[in-house]
Amino acid sequence: MAGLKQVQRQTGVALWRQIADRIRETIGNGTYDETGMVPPETVLALQFGVNRHTVRSALAALAQEGIVRAVQGRGTLIERKERLNFPITRRTRFTSGIGDQAREMRSLLLDEVQEEASAEVARWLGLKQGEQVIRLETLRQADKRPVSKATSWFPAARFAGIGEAYRKRESITKAFADLGLSDYVRATTEVTAAHANTADLADLELTPGAILLIAKAMNTDLDGVPVQYSISRFAADRVQFTIEN
Repeated sequence: MAGLKQVQRQTGVALWRQIADRIRETIGNGTYDETGMVPPETVLALQFGVNRHTVRSALAALAQEGIVRAVQGRGTLIERKERLNFPITRRTRFTSGIGDQAREMRSLLLDEVQEEASAEVARWLGLKQGEQVIRLETLRQADKRPVSKATSWFPAARFAGIGEAYRKRESITKAFADLGLSDYVRATTEVTAAHANTADLADLELTPGAILLIAKAMNTDLDGVPVQYSISRFAADRVQFTIEN
């Protein structure tokens, strides 16, 4: 069937995980749109050259992600969940970006650390390597479903207390405002894709093999001074990006 790639043995990646990746990709490409169903386990097993147990493990992983659902007497139904559209603009904001696409949004602070800036963080924030920065680990939810996880760094000298402000306000924009920064803009965004690591799988409630959209971004104040460098990981089956001028 078009859209399905053969799995590779002895690659170090479990066969069920490879199959889950292939099926997830095929669903995303719209190959099964006409029926709304994933082919039967016997058909998939034949196509991939594996036993039904391996296919069943792949489908179970996709069901845990909410991508498919087993229906007694019918087979495996594709769950039609529209992706949230997340615009990347000069003033990118999570809450206003999601807008009325979700009834409830939450932003949780997972961790806060003050540390020395690495070479990469220093370059993005225009600091000297070793200068103090504050790192926040945050998780964003839409309708109680994890959407993104972010690691953000801020110059410590300018934004002391940003962790507590974020914990109370659940918003970077409001935390900035509490610390005297009334407005800021997106200067740079770089988007890539990768498999989720173990920590992101747990926090975003994904299964092994899930794909993330990774956005590296730098925000500045209105004078062009960097105020935030972040690496945000979005569940690729839950979010799509729209780049706006």
